[in-house]
Amino acid sequence: MADARPPSSDPAEAGRSLLTRRRLLVTGAAGAAAAYGATASGAAGRGLSSSLLRALTAGTVTFGSNASDPVPKKAYANVFKAFTKKTGIKVAVNTVDHNTFQEQINSYLQGRPQDVFTWFAGYRMQFFAQKGLLTPIDDVWATLKPQFSPAFQNASKGLDGHFYFVPIYNYPWAVFYRRSVFQEKGYTVPKTWDQFIALCKKMKADGLTPIAFTDKDGWPAMGTFDILNMRINGYQFHIDLMGGRKSWDSPQVKAVFDQWRELLPYYSDGALGLTWQEGAQQLLNKQAGMYLLGSFVGQQFQGADLADLDFFNYPSINPKWGQDSIDAPIDGFLMSRKAKNVKEAKALLRFLGSAQAENIYLKSDPNDVAANKRADTSGYNALQKKAAKLIGSVKHIAQYLDRDTRPDFASTVMIPALQQFLNHPDDVNGLVKNIQRQKKAIFGA
Repeated sequence: MADARPPSSDPAEAGRSLLTRRRLLVTGAAGAAAAYGATASGAAGRGLSSSLLRALTAGTVTFGSNASDPVPKKAYANVFKAFTKKTGIKVAVNTVDHNTFQEQINSYLQGRPQDVFTWFAGYRMQFFAQKGLLTPIDDVWATLKPQFSPAFQNASKGLDGHFYFVPIYNYPWAVFYRRSVFQEKGYTVPKTWDQFIALCKKMKADGLTPIAFTDKDGWPAMGTFDILNMRINGYQFHIDLMGGRKSWDSPQVKAVFDQWRELLPYYSDGALGLTWQEGAQQLLNKQAGMYLLGSFVGQQFQGADLADLDFFNYPSINPKWGQDSIDAPIDGFLMSRKAKNVKEAKALLRFLGSAQAENIYLKSDPNDVAANKRADTSGYNALQKKAAKLIGSVKHIAQYLDRDTRPDFASTVMIPALQQFLNHPDDVNGLVKNIQRQKKAIFGA
């Protein structure tokens, strides 16, 4: 396993290094933080410095961010600027490296967390709510409810029925490609598995890497497992498997890995040593023909190259399910239980959930789809329009493996298991038995 660390004994602490692709898209308003005695590279997981905590006064809200990529960082800087102009409330942002934030999230929340911080919908949000580390925000949602569909509302609730999460956008996982390459080579978009494999063979014969594939950070391989499982066994089986209600050594799971083996000859060389950005560069440079990733891959494309980027829904495998399910994770914000500036924090959450905030954000980072149904979609580029259409057309949306299951299981079991499979794909029986044994230890059943 690349970048391995000893597993944590705490389930939430174990939720590390899973979501580099989701660079939680928040700015590090370094100037504001510096004015209070902190820098944008402040220590992750420890919250704000004591000097910053003492210096904070009413009229300021603190924000924990792990967004360091230039595109989303700029987008959120613009959002916070508009919030301050509208409300007079300053935002002191503590921005840290994404992986570090993930590694230390549990100690961060139990230490001195910022008032509001970036996180995701799904099981992992509910996990922290159950541990009493979040503040319920039902009063915030009293304003937001008419602006969101029932699906987004449900995704923002804990298991106790209270609201904890404010969404800002989501994005589909699909197979990305360059339109010009397909046109030049005469490739057609595959609808079925057999067509997909035939296309891979043709691309390889043409000197391309058929599928850009990377897994240095541990999480990218989860996307392939998710989509193969949903295509072969259906959405409900996948969700039950993630929730610990199905067995990992079942024939259904073995079928997923057996199907996956067919793809391995068409992957990038040295995939376990490559980041998602390096995979995107292979697609950008026309070295690879396809890439299964979230639409944030567009952050690596500019100008004419971005206009040339396209995608298709993952091909059908089992006709019973067709192409009815995708991963389309929802990103957004939570309020820590230890928030010190409660009034200001809730004002920020209301703004972050507004159509105005989403319009501002998407203007600078046009790689996602607004969650607020009142957001202005007239300025969507071709990819955003297609993404919104795909999300709206499928029957089932999953949040992604590491968001749909326990963080300790995703981190300490599934990352090494999937990388073990990629290194030694012939022992599927031994692999799934080992996963099932660890699953029982963690889930208790």
